[in-house]
This record gives sequence, structure tokens and C-alpha cells, in this order.
Amino acid sequence: MPSSHARLLDRRALVTGGSRGIGRAVVERFAAEGATVAINYASHEKEARKALEAARAAS
Repeated sequence: MPSSHARLLDRRALVTGGSRGIGRAVVERFAAEGATVAINYASHEKEARKALEAARAAS
């Protein structure tokens, strides 16, 4: 079984609503598991940037 960090290696994910709440948690988890993640948000740019920073730290 692959390590949890590599489970989503070479996979890509688009997370809508990724700046806050459940969407942000998904962004962080997917990044921690090795995925390349794109974040979509409607109006919370500051929160989306924070989510991006958290995803980078998790990967």
C-alpha cells in the first residue's frame, strides 16, 4: 500500500469553494496526499490565499 502522502501523487483536483470550511479542509488534505490542487472561490480572495499557503505547507 502506498504511503498516505503519495496516494494522490500525479493527480489533479479542482476544489470549488476551496477558500473556507469543508472546501478548505479538502484542499489541505488533497495537497497533503500529494495532489496538485486548484482552488476556486467566489468572493473570499484573502481566505483563498491562506488556503493556498496551507496547501503548500501540507505538500
